[in-house]
Amino acid sequence: MKMSRRAKRMQRNHKRNANKSGLNLTALMDIFTILVFFLMVNQSEVEVQNNDSIKLPVSVADSKPAENVTVMISTADILVQGRVIISTAEAAKSEQDVIAALSKELEYLASRTPLSAEQKAQGRPVTIMGDKEISYTLLKKVMNTCAKAEFNNISLAVNQSQPGQGGA
Repeated sequence: MKMSRRAKRMQRNHKRNANKSGLNLTALMDIFTILVFFLMVNQSEVEVQNNDSIKLPVSVADSKPAENVTVMISTADILVQGRVIISTAEAAKSEQDVIAALSKELEYLASRTPLSAEQKAQGRPVTIMGDKEISYTLLKKVMNTCAKAEFNNISLAVNQSQPGQGGA
């Protein structure tokens, strides 16, 4: 069967362009190199937010805290995820066991992420960073408020001391 001019031209072009098919690995390697450096720079272990106004107690605890909701109690304010919720003096003055402003904020955060049945049994995780100078009654109020807002899995943040050094 005789081939048409168009079919012959297409066949020539296919033969000519068949040699050009190949993968340019240089560009791909550049992309992967940039990606590796980006991930290395931004890689970090779970770190609790640090605030210079809070002096954490010292402990010999080995485990690192997981990333979750953070309640910071400084000598001046109570903060949730870095946002000021209520002053420490105002929270300490209240006669109730629950701090209303803190409870409202925690309930809002809880409403944003529903829990599975297994997670409900454990409770929502929260890390409390309390200045070592705050009173135990205030810490107890904050912990009680967290528990009432379904944040039952409470972790207290401390600075890790080396074994044998003792707490300071």
